[in-house]
Amino acid sequence: MSRPSVLSARVDAARRASGTGASVFASLLLFTLFAGDFWRNLISWPGYFVLAALLAAGSVVFLARTRPAFSWRRAPWTLLLFLALAIVSIAWSAYPGASALGVLATLATTAGAVFLALCLGWASLLTALGNAFRWILGLSLLFELVVAIFVRRPVLPLTPVQPVPPGHLPQAFYWSRDLLFHGGQIQGIVGNSNLLAMIALLALVVFGIQLADRTVRRGSAIAWLVVAALTMLLTRSSTVIVAGLLTAVVLGFALWTRRAGPERRTPVYLTAAALFVAAVVLLSVFASRIPALFGKSEDLTGRFDIWDKVIGLAQQRPVFGWGWVSYWAPWTEPFRNLAERGGVVYLQAHNAWLDVWLQLGIVGLVVFILLVLTTLWRSWFAAVDRPRTSIADDTPYTALTLLPLLLLAALLAQSFAESRILIEGGWTLLVVLAVKTKQAAP
Repeated sequence: MSRPSVLSARVDAARRASGTGASVFASLLLFTLFAGDFWRNLISWPGYFVLAALLAAGSVVFLARTRPAFSWRRAPWTLLLFLALAIVSIAWSAYPGASALGVLATLATTAGAVFLALCLGWASLLTALGNAFRWILGLSLLFELVVAIFVRRPVLPLTPVQPVPPGHLPQAFYWSRDLLFHGGQIQGIVGNSNLLAMIALLALVVFGIQLADRTVRRGSAIAWLVVAALTMLLTRSSTVIVAGLLTAVVLGFALWTRRAGPERRTPVYLTAAALFVAAVVLLSVFASRIPALFGKSEDLTGRFDIWDKVIGLAQQRPVFGWGWVSYWAPWTEPFRNLAERGGVVYLQAHNAWLDVWLQLGIVGLVVFILLVLTTLWRSWFAAVDRPRTSIADDTPYTALTLLPLLLLAALLAQSFAESRILIEGGWTLLVVLAVKTKQAAP
């Protein structure tokens, strides 16, 4: 099949997939998973729980009705082992009630991810991600514009997550800080500049792939790429800037590997290894100066203090951890005021690897590392090898096969400064990629 015919077939498939009930539900599910704070700020935690329960139930219903093809022999055993460990950790948890709630939240999120992985093809998943990210970015810029033009002052959530103290409020309490016209960091509907920036980075990946594979109109794809880039610029998130740079490096090596072909990949891998060693050396030598380069304080906005406390707790229960909890439970020890800064209580370790060690110990950390590495391995070769269904050696590569690798690269880069890969949208993408790359290549 010629390249124009292949592209035409992909465009037709993408357009057919975008109108199905599963795709519409998937778009709403992904919107909620990545913009959970929007719903919590709008309808409160209890309202969000109802919505989340409905979406989890809907995912199970779609799975039951469609009965997608699934091979247990090709199930990602590292994912199953991690989930099993999280469940049984309730038995030794220092906070069994909170652990039970955390496991329930993780399983509900996993159910949604399994629906996305099994009921949607790669093209449909790309479409659903694009739809969700367009809504989040579009509503975020509109929200900030309305606040800047009509409200002209910081806006609190309609239903605050934390009790609002009297007097001067920490900046983190505001849904929008009215900074669109003042050169500050916008927060969008998610109420957090780092989260909005990460969504913009993932959107750049998705919109770029849609443009490259011509699965949407060229003008629309370019316009949304500009929107995503503008959003990243307005959030000024240094952690996501670093994640974006690392994702771009991964893309460069993947394209180089494609061009080199299977027989000439050794120089690519040697260069990648040398670059990795050089990066580690530079980080070790200039560690104290790097935060200032990105406008951060020397303690990375309080992260060093949080990491030190988390490491101290993890060392008290190093093998199996304190028990899985997903989001930290601020009503129970040891999380009560564990990570408090400027009057704001944070509910994560700001490092996914430390969070897993804290909650599931070294055993859980090893399983999580294996889950990530095996998914990364499959994603890499899905990106750089020609389609397995191909007979001819000149079958063109598609941009879609880069999707798992680039999404995972962005998530992993973020995981060293945030724990979002363990919850909501981050966990969903990890599970989707683990399942889909194991079941079938893009």
